[in-house]
Amino acid sequence: MEAVVSALVVLLLILFYLGLGVWVFAGLFLVSVTGLALLLDMPLQRIGTIAASISYRYASTWELAAIPMFIWMGEIIFRTDISDRLFRGLAPFVDRIPGRLLHTNVLGCTLFAAVSGSSAATAATIGKITTSELDRRGYDRKLALGSLAGAGSLGLLIPPSIVMIVYGILAEVSISRLFAAGILPGLLIAGLYSGYIMIRAILRPELAPLSGDESSGWGDRFRALGNLLPIIILMVLVLGSIYSGIATPSEAAAVGVFAALVIALAMGQLTPKLFMETLAGAVRTSCMVCIILISAAFLATAMGYLHVPRNVASAIAAMDLSPIGLILVLSLFYILLGLFLDGISIVVMSLPITLPLAMQAGFDPIWFGIYLVIMTEMGQITPPVGFNLFVLQGLTGDPIGRVAVASLPFFFLMCIGVLILTVFPQIALVLPTLLYG
Repeated sequence: MEAVVSALVVLLLILFYLGLGVWVFAGLFLVSVTGLALLLDMPLQRIGTIAASISYRYASTWELAAIPMFIWMGEIIFRTDISDRLFRGLAPFVDRIPGRLLHTNVLGCTLFAAVSGSSAATAATIGKITTSELDRRGYDRKLALGSLAGAGSLGLLIPPSIVMIVYGILAEVSISRLFAAGILPGLLIAGLYSGYIMIRAILRPELAPLSGDESSGWGDRFRALGNLLPIIILMVLVLGSIYSGIATPSEAAAVGVFAALVIALAMGQLTPKLFMETLAGAVRTSCMVCIILISAAFLATAMGYLHVPRNVASAIAAMDLSPIGLILVLSLFYILLGLFLDGISIVVMSLPITLPLAMQAGFDPIWFGIYLVIMTEMGQITPPVGFNLFVLQGLTGDPIGRVAVASLPFFFLMCIGVLILTVFPQIALVLPTLLYG
């Protein structure tokens, strides 16, 4: 009974503080302090010592250095015309596929995700180019918005991924293995998106009309490869250095930033103003991510003192669920969390409870990390707190409800992706095994 009371108190505290509208990191910190003081009668001095110890430990974690580096690289790409070149490079390759330029949303987000690490940045960068072009050519706006919202979430799954770095730090698993594990599931979900677009376009050709300026020959395709060169260079340098063992993810992130600056300089776009804008944007986002991570680690420690993870795990274990039943329950749990929280908050708040359950049921922690990232992706396109929905609302001016309805089919496609990944877990595990043994 005491365990149930502790879990309910923590849950009510979370709902109370977040319901007040305070910042997520402040809400997590206050929940921890209140729970320890109220339920354990722990002195504030002792609580402060625990908080300071956790802050120092995470602030001095070398793996955490990858987060600001990848964010900075994404800022550089976002504020230069590398993303515009990406669209021009992809367009000639999709003009004969059912759905035509709608596939540039999926392919563009897939490639940009491989050098970004952020879902919102991926959706915003590709969206600012493709939405106006697709409107001008008369493509179905609803399908364009939905595919962009869904594909934008691939920024969390296709490496490098900030959420994967957070998971790797908290779960104490290899970030390089996580990055390798995310490639095939990311391509699987991208393939589901493109397949859906093709089916819709075959059934209703008017959704993707041929405007007369989209037909391209092989000469146009070869010339278009030059526009893809900046993205390809960054992908090879960042991911190649990680998978070859030359660099750690943190070192590869620094290499990526340097390469992005050199490319921007070679293109004549690296001005002092641009440099400061990218740096300021990276600092703001990085501080937000890192302070949420530290506050959530404090919450995880507080729940450990209160024995919440152990008791919740025992309660679910007592239900004698099969592994598939456990994944179903956890999926519903994460979909519910995704309605109200961002991806990083979902991972850091739930992991102390859900990871032990998954490992007890026999799931590989690398596989569970990929599963968890996909579940947080769903939260990016579900109202009322779907970040990608707000990004697209700001880009297009469409009501948030319309964007959410347009995204609904792609939410279900992600559910299908989770089902396939659960039935065939080797989709996520084969590359880490081949690369690292």
